[in-house]
Amino acid sequence: MNRDNAEPSVRRLPGERAREWIDAHHRHAAPSEYSHEFVWDISGEAEGPFCTDLDGNVFLDFTCHIGAAPLGYNNPKILDPMGELDLGDPTKIAGQDFYAGSAGGPENPEIPGAAQLMERLVEASSQYGMDTVFLSNSGAEAIENAMKITYANTPERKYGISFLGGFHGRTLGTLSMTRSGDVYTRAYPEIAGTRTVPFCEDRTCEAATCSCGFFAGGRSQLERMLDPERGYLDPREVAFLILEPIQGVGGYCFPSEAFMAEVQQACETHEIHLVVDEIQSGLGRTGKMWASDHYAIEPDVICSAKALRSGATISRKEIFPEEKNRLGSTWGGGDLLAAAQGVFTLDAIDEHDLLENARERGRQVKELLRDVDFDSVVDVRGKGLMLAVEFDSRERRTAVVKAGLERGLLTLGCGYSTVRLLPPLDVTEREIELGISLFLDAIEATR
Repeated sequence: MNRDNAEPSVRRLPGERAREWIDAHHRHAAPSEYSHEFVWDISGEAEGPFCTDLDGNVFLDFTCHIGAAPLGYNNPKILDPMGELDLGDPTKIAGQDFYAGSAGGPENPEIPGAAQLMERLVEASSQYGMDTVFLSNSGAEAIENAMKITYANTPERKYGISFLGGFHGRTLGTLSMTRSGDVYTRAYPEIAGTRTVPFCEDRTCEAATCSCGFFAGGRSQLERMLDPERGYLDPREVAFLILEPIQGVGGYCFPSEAFMAEVQQACETHEIHLVVDEIQSGLGRTGKMWASDHYAIEPDVICSAKALRSGATISRKEIFPEEKNRLGSTWGGGDLLAAAQGVFTLDAIDEHDLLENARERGRQVKELLRDVDFDSVVDVRGKGLMLAVEFDSRERRTAVVKAGLERGLLTLGCGYSTVRLLPPLDVTEREIELGISLFLDAIEATR
């Protein structure tokens, strides 16, 4: 497949071979989301945003596997350096119990691994003075470890604050901080000490014009909560405040500058660790390395995963516990393949100027959608290639996603009535034009 001239082409969904695999998955798999009856052919033709299913249908994938495949399929920016590796077995080791290295030394290794990935992450976070990384398997683990190190760094404190609409993972600890959907949290026990405040839903608001409930009567709900004299939570007992700089599962909500300034001010005033969940928004997705870079905040801990191919908790040395074995993970830092993929992804972002491409192609999407005259479209928003179109109802959103699939465009919903668009970081002008054309056709079909 050549992405320069590939075109989506759909005959029947799901086809016979796809149905066979779907049935096989459900024979033993616990119920899960499975957003589309689309079965990617892992040995079929695919490149960049284009992929094929087992029945030969060709799709333009604007999901990037929810950002976990930041350069799409079979991208030579990743495959070429990966092809030069001579990996043996095991590719997964107990990487926080055993060191691993390769010929060439740590400065120019034959096979880049955990040490090189951590170095790249420190470089990408140096603007916040970060110099230490703990690698893990997933985003949920990255968040769990952020919670652990902030509690350990302030052992006299017992509370953590999160925001309405936030999604931080599916472990019991991260679900205790998740506030975006009863289906994720219903009937599960919650760790003690969690408190919640509203998240900004109006990206243009000021304190005086706020309509989302965060600011009220000239004061923020966060300030009211933490007021040492009249508040209901002693700020001296709060270990951390956690937020997604841009909410993902909650609906691609982009906060206002006033909201973020208030968050930073509260953390500074009361010496509360600010933990940012960059699992979906980080690694160049918004046109900057971290979504936090768009705002006047100074995170103390960054949590990364998805596009990184590993989980990572990034902070400063003094925040991490000094005692060995306070943190641990069998496979953390020990997936040699994932570590190399993470290194090559960060290298590609730098070498191919993909931050600028994300900004430029994101502008293109918004320009193509700006003058669209559909009564069903409530809002178009985004930074870089983290883009969203909000519809007038959940049913409409679902119908648009389905109509797009039938035309060969893969998209995903989020929030209540929003479609998220996540093209690869190196998406081209042609691919954006093609994808948005299919998307508009899908909207037209639901009128």
